[in-house]
Amino acid sequence: MKIVAPLILLLACAGPALAEGPLLSVAGPEATRTYDLAALEAFAPERFTTSTIWTEAPAEFTGVPLRRLLADAGITEGAVMATAINDYAVHIPLDEMTDDHPIVAYRVDGRTLAVRDKGPLWIVYPYDSDPELRSEVVYSRSIWQLDRLAVAE
Repeated sequence: MKIVAPLILLLACAGPALAEGPLLSVAGPEATRTYDLAALEAFAPERFTTSTIWTEAPAEFTGVPLRRLLADAGITEGAVMATAINDYAVHIPLDEMTDDHPIVAYRVDGRTLAVRDKGPLWIVYPYDSDPELRSEVVYSRSIWQLDRLAVAE
């Protein structure tokens, strides 16, 4: 019991501390860039409301269009490997992105995403806007707890 209380306190304090540091690294052709929440918020945000297969009701997602973020890191063609905190990884071709979606969401319904809520970052598509976005391929690319992007080999 002596160990449990300090551990709970440490975990409770770690959430905000983690949110202050880099949330995402993007390994581009020339260098790796890191982005904290403030850097992501500095991009013009994209917002849409959509339902998902992982949430109970439609929600408003706010984030950076993935294509815009990749261009900032010097990635303008080919594909990227998106990797989550748990090392789940998925291949996403740039030619299957639009200027508006998918987004790297950092807020859902105005709240910053916590790790326990699929955060701190989640690649999300406006699934309700087009039946083609409701496919197993697109769902598999909707990676949550995203923390790394890199040029795919």
